Amino acid sequence: MAIRVLIVDDSSFFRRRLQEILSADAELEVIDSAVNGREAVEKALALKPDVITMDIEMPVLDGISAVREILKVQRIPILMFSSLTHEGARATLDALEAGAVDFLPKKFEDIARDKQEAGELLRERVRAVARRRPLGRSTFSTSALARSSQSSVLRQPLGGRAVERTLESGAAERGRFERPALTPRSHFSASGKDYKIVAIGTSTGGPVALQRILTALPATFPLPIILIQHMPAAFTGAFAQRLNSLAKIEIKEAEDNDLLKPGVAYLAPGGKQMLVEGSEGQARLRIKEDDSPRITFKPSVDITFATAARVYQDKVLAIVLTGMGADGREGARLLKQQGATIWAQDEASCVVYGMPQAIAAAGLMDQEVSLEDVAARMLQEVKHG
Repeated sequence: MAIRVLIVDDSSFFRRRLQEILSADAELEVIDSAVNGREAVEKALALKPDVITMDIEMPVLDGISAVREILKVQRIPILMFSSLTHEGARATLDALEAGAVDFLPKKFEDIARDKQEAGELLRERVRAVARRRPLGRSTFSTSALARSSQSSVLRQPLGGRAVERTLESGAAERGRFERPALTPRSHFSASGKDYKIVAIGTSTGGPVALQRILTALPATFPLPIILIQHMPAAFTGAFAQRLNSLAKIEIKEAEDNDLLKPGVAYLAPGGKQMLVEGSEGQARLRIKEDDSPRITFKPSVDITFATAARVYQDKVLAIVLTGMGADGREGARLLKQQGATIWAQDEASCVVYGMPQAIAAAGLMDQEVSLEDVAARMLQEVKHG
């Protein structure tokens, strides 16, 4: 059965363009369109589409208010279209906090090399969000510029001594696999390992997941935390500021030469790569420009995990959360070779079970954890208190 899509935008040109792109896929059926937020609410409740694409700025009722009204009554995945500006970032984060599951920029050239690639990306994103019903309010996500591809190249480090490693995303589908059973909350026990850093990688669905985890940590959390969230450059600063205003620990957008300090979380800047360098007792972050067309994700979970493996070896607790694709799998493989601990979010609490599934399929996962348990288990595992 085709995925039924409702398009909401006040621009007739954009509505036509979107309909043409989506209609090129036999799996997608555009059932109607709306020209403002009020009409979107009415048609969403009457037609019950599988997915809604929603503009933010519209007359009568804006897109953020429309998302709130629709999700009060019906849990429909909503994909926002946004401008990649500072104001656009703030509005998009508000929409995601209201319950939208993902977003894409209105200028398709910002996410693709050509028209064909942009169309494929948009259709893929609509299919992905249709597979998962939103978890309710605040299912924020932002993998807008994180394009998936069949392979990319991990260069570690960027500059200096370079080692190329091919990342075949199809490897996540190799053969059959058995993953560890989800440990009941009452049965979880810490491993007793000594840790020096926590590293968290995520994509679609990541912002709400990160918010839930980070706001549950005490100000005295004993380790630095590095965060790799697929997000465009215009958004990471605003997202870090929002998290910092809500959490007890300090959260900042990472800057070049930041020294890693306990109780501080560092969010990788969008459009760049975040590397860990130095020694275990004096590690710092390097933020590198990356114009390589061979590296798909900027920031890349694989690249940051790989550099953390070199510096911290087995003293890393790495957590892979909800997201499309397989970014993080090869970095986790390098961490695992050094003896690090790898956790993956369970399917039931993911917005998109892609990145955690890739970890499980590769046999790299030590624990499968529900989102609501991550913070408490982190505290147990790092022996806080």
